[in-house]
Amino acid sequence: MAPGAPSSSPSPILAVLLFSLVLSPAQAIVVYTDKEVHGEVGSRVTLHCSFWSSEWVSDDISFTWRYQPEGGRDAISIFHYAKGQPYIDEVGTFKERIQWVGDPQWKDGSIVIHNLDYSDNGTFTCDVKNPPDIVGKTSQVTLYVFEKVPTRYGVVLGAVIGGVLGVVLLLLLLFYVVRYCWQRRQAALQRRLSAMEKGKVHKPGKDTKRGRQTPVLYAMLDHTRSTKAVSEKKPKGLGESRKDKK
Repeated sequence: MAPGAPSSSPSPILAVLLFSLVLSPAQAIVVYTDKEVHGEVGSRVTLHCSFWSSEWVSDDISFTWRYQPEGGRDAISIFHYAKGQPYIDEVGTFKERIQWVGDPQWKDGSIVIHNLDYSDNGTFTCDVKNPPDIVGKTSQVTLYVFEKVPTRYGVVLGAVIGGVLGVVLLLLLLFYVVRYCWQRRQAALQRRLSAMEKGKVHKPGKDTKRGRQTPVLYAMLDHTRSTKAVSEKKPKGLGESRKDKK
């Protein structure tokens, strides 16, 4: 090829990128459910199902719920959502007790089962397809129906821990309030002591000034007394001199 002639072969990096885009498989869809849920006889329970997908939510998205009774081997389909419409299977005990509460735009495929019974104990499986993202594992949730839902150990432990943390926070708050009040009182006392010390320092100055003025006052008084004494002696001298002349 002559120097400066344009290359007719594509760049190796561009070829690798095109190859990876064409031949790379879609990422697997991931489905999430609770591990287990509890309900009371005659009540209702929500079976949550959500998913993550590398693709935008498709118009062809579908949700399928299957149920396997406790101790059973086979799972039966009880609910299906496709083309924007929910479909409840007409076979089985759930046909009049299932309610669709999901929203595909929020990646939610949850359902509600009403009027629970002991026979509802079992495993429920949620399967999601979001074309072209259709490869992935399902997720399962186990339902336990009780006459009265027992208080779980985790709930009790969480309540105890929460109570302890609440008491600790209350004590810390009380400590900081007391400390704040004590610091304010100490600051007020410090200001009062400072004011008293300034007053004591200022008073000796006044006393010193008064002490300096005291000798001057005494000197003035002595001068006044001596002047008065001289003035009193003068009349007496004049009277005696007149008597001598006579």
